[in-house]
Parts: sequence; structure tokens; C-alpha cells
Amino acid sequence: MLEGREETVHVKNTGRCRELLVPGCTVYLEKSGNPSRKTLYDLIAVEKVLPDGQVLLVNMDSQAPNRVAAEWILANRERFPSLSLVKPECKKGSSRFDFYIEYSGTRGKSGKMFLEVKGCTLEERGTALFPDAPTERGVKHLEELAHLRTAGGYECGVLIVIQMEGCRVFKPNRKTHPEFADALAAARNAGVEIYAIGCHVTPDSLTAGEPVPVELC
Repeated sequence: MLEGREETVHVKNTGRCRELLVPGCTVYLEKSGNPSRKTLYDLIAVEKVLPDGQVLLVNMDSQAPNRVAAEWILANRERFPSLSLVKPECKKGSSRFDFYIEYSGTRGKSGKMFLEVKGCTLEERGTALFPDAPTERGVKHLEELAHLRTAGGYECGVLIVIQMEGCRVFKPNRKTHPEFADALAAARNAGVEIYAIGCHVTPDSLTAGEPVPVELC
């Protein structure tokens, strides 16, 4: 409902979002710059009412995590001391990964890394969970990263961008997709680095926040 009228809007998220888009919830819209588009608005954020009555603002834009990831890469000088290349949407083998990174560090050390980004919008009692629906594509990416890391020559990583504030820990959503949880654990055992970060959220922005501990089960 927008100013008393019903409006059909585009939801910029490919997940189920069943726990977010509930009757009566408050959502935030972004007006499209294309007047000929079928839907004039995009739904980009939603207020989630927690059990204690507090309101958690959750960004739902599936494209936003990659922008946050780029911000995180450029700012993370400890992990990437001297960046020489950050290439989005890079194909390797049968997969297309979100980022390919080249950097140099101290004592002549250099690195080449493939990084896959996952946006997380599911929260339960302070725990961030991914995925909210089965993702065969996500499993495939993890298996490809594990293979690249084992074969040598490349570092590999997964960055979970939690599209909200206040989560204490990230865990794979084994209940919804046990295969993804198993693939994530296997990837880490193969040497794939797993990162999670929270985000600062406003109705019209999403920016990288602090690291969040990762627990694999």
C-alpha cells in the first residue's frame, strides 16, 4: 500500500523471504528511473519485528552485497595489502565468480584469489543463516572453489554479506539445505577462506560493517 493505493512492485531478491514479507510489515521502496517499466518501484528493505518488539531493518536488494563486497575488498588492507586488480564477474572453469583479485604483499608475496559473495537476509535469534532456500548454484560454486584451491595456484574465498545489523554469528542453514552446509565445510577443509560481515543499514543504503564469527556445523 502506497499512500492509500495498492501498488505492484518488483522485489529485488531471489530468495523466499517468507519470514520478512509478512502481512502488515513496513517496506521501503525505490522509484525506478524508467517510466515505461511495468513496475514503477523496487522493494529494497523491510522492517522485521523481533520477538522482544525491537525492529530490525533488513536490506533485501540482491545486487547490494556485491557493491558492499567491493567496498570491503578495497578497505581490507590487512588481507589485501597492495591491490593490483579487482575484476568483477570473472569466469573460471564452468563457473562465473563474483570477483577475481590480484595483490602483492610484504617480502614479495603475491596472491591471486577468486571470491564468491552471498547476501544473507535470514536471521533467527541473533544468528545469521544462509541460504533461506535450497541453492544448487551455491553448492556448485563451493565445489568449484574447493577444486581450484586444491589444484593450487589460486586462493579462494567466500564472503557472506549479512544485510542487517546486530547478528552475533553466522551459520549455514543446514535445516533448509544440508548439502550447502556440507559443501561449505568441505570448502573450508580444502583451504577456502570463509568470511562474514555485518552491515550498517538505512532505508536507502547498505555499507560494510564489522566481521561476524563463522560457525560451521
